[in-house]
Amino acid sequence: MQICRTVFDLRAAVARFRASGEGVGLVTTMGALHDGHMALVSEARAAHDRVVATIFVNPTQFGEAADLETYPRTEARDLEHLEAAGIDAVLIPEIGEIYPEGDETVVETTRLANILHGAVRPGHFRGVTTVVAKLFNICQPDAAYFGEKDYQQLHVIKRMVRDLHMPLKIRGVPTVREPDGLAMSSRNSRLTEEDRAAAPILARALDAAQSMGAATVEDLARTIRDTIAGEPRATLKGLDIVRLPDFTPATGRLSAPVGIMISAEFGSGDNHVLLIDQREVHP
Repeated sequence: MQICRTVFDLRAAVARFRASGEGVGLVTTMGALHDGHMALVSEARAAHDRVVATIFVNPTQFGEAADLETYPRTEARDLEHLEAAGIDAVLIPEIGEIYPEGDETVVETTRLANILHGAVRPGHFRGVTTVVAKLFNICQPDAAYFGEKDYQQLHVIKRMVRDLHMPLKIRGVPTVREPDGLAMSSRNSRLTEEDRAAAPILARALDAAQSMGAATVEDLARTIRDTIAGEPRATLKGLDIVRLPDFTPATGRLSAPVGIMISAEFGSGDNHVLLIDQREVHP
């Protein structure tokens, strides 16, 4: 596995793969890797001759400086996982390599980035699309792999790729969960023991909604709110039930699949952790 610290080195590695006629898959990460990331790598590994990963804690997608500072960084362990999984090259750049001095260009999906979870976290998706566009341009893969847990992010990136005619496929990979149902996330490591025990309430709320069958959207929302309200350590921050694929608000009785996205905060003050989860529910 080649460890690249610069754009030049990563592009040189990919050029060698291309010179041999090999296809390339990409998995972008912010490190602190877990089995969810490894599922992305596995999907990419099965579909491509070569797989490239990136580890970059992107400052432009964090709304709070404290959140950026406390984001877990485990480079040595991450590299062990990537090498064991058969990654061919990994880019681990410094901030100045991705955002050179005087950088002023951003990429944004103007509607999708500012609704739903984007309204809870202003500027977040603009940071995501900007860095992902840069990484796509650096690597120029045939396909890139993203988890379905970050449901709105997945659709934001798909829209960006479509709108900008980027020559790659975006592949969504099902959410990987802990045995108690909690969606795997690098943020889970920041939970206190008590909050970790409470966090599966998100999955239980989605399970309760999914089990309702031919209900109305309003019934689904009420069930989710009531379930999370029963967990005193969780504060519901966002609940959106949308039509697919346009992400417009859904109302009334379910007659077609909907996407449900929830976000909840655990802890308080500087120690709070925002977790998200999602589910597609069919009538």
